[in-house]
Amino acid sequence: MRQTWIFFILFAAPAGLYAQWAQYRDPATPRTKDGKPDLTAPAPRLSGKPDLTGVWIAESAPVQEIQQFLLPGGINGLGEDLPSKYFFNFFADYPMGQEPMQPAVAAMYQKMAQNPPKPQTLCPPPSLPLENVVPTVYKIIQAPRVTLFLYEADTVFRQIFTDGRKLPADPQPSWMGSSIGRWDGDTFVVETAGFNDRGPLDVMGHPRSEAMRLTERLRRSNFGHIDVQITVDDPKTYTKPVTVKLANRLVPDTDLIETFCIEGEKDLAHMRAQ
Repeated sequence: MRQTWIFFILFAAPAGLYAQWAQYRDPATPRTKDGKPDLTAPAPRLSGKPDLTGVWIAESAPVQEIQQFLLPGGINGLGEDLPSKYFFNFFADYPMGQEPMQPAVAAMYQKMAQNPPKPQTLCPPPSLPLENVVPTVYKIIQAPRVTLFLYEADTVFRQIFTDGRKLPADPQPSWMGSSIGRWDGDTFVVETAGFNDRGPLDVMGHPRSEAMRLTERLRRSNFGHIDVQITVDDPKTYTKPVTVKLANRLVPDTDLIETFCIEGEKDLAHMRAQ
């Protein structure tokens, strides 16, 4: 549990920054009679498909879903956007200790959880699927041949190519992998491979291997919401593919700002191995 809290410190700080910065009244946003954004309006379309373009954040979790992951008083100061339960634990739908890990991986993970080392940094590179549920905003820009995901946390990006190319046959392992996208009706399907084995799935540190394949399915159900389905398929690490479902909420009348974890980070020097 202490290890979980260390990772949570890393990501909690940016959670509410977008509400204080980059205010912009977008004239393309449908509005109710009182001038507020109408998040229930129909989803916009681009070239016949739903347009995913916008600034988004993973839907907040009910407090009871995440209280178990927090130290006493941990909710205080997090603002209105609490993290998804999958931010803490990608296997939150499984009973603790019954995650579908390969036996050797489960033994290694239990040993690490019981004796967590001091982290080398509180600002590691981004990792998937964790980056999709970090409690801060990200921006989708949909274009004809590529869709961009721009993450405010540490100002990183993904390119999802929709120009017909295949996934690289022999990719250089990377933190965010290589992604291609296609449309299945009104659902945007993203397939990603080419990961390294250094990034965690979540803040509890569930591991991944270079064999992991990630599939994301995004469907914009109305102007203000995207239904998201994430599947992790990593046979070297887990005994079966695992799928989670969550929602993203539009954050209207704002935009991204430059944000870097390393700026002002002074906690690591005061931490000791548990």
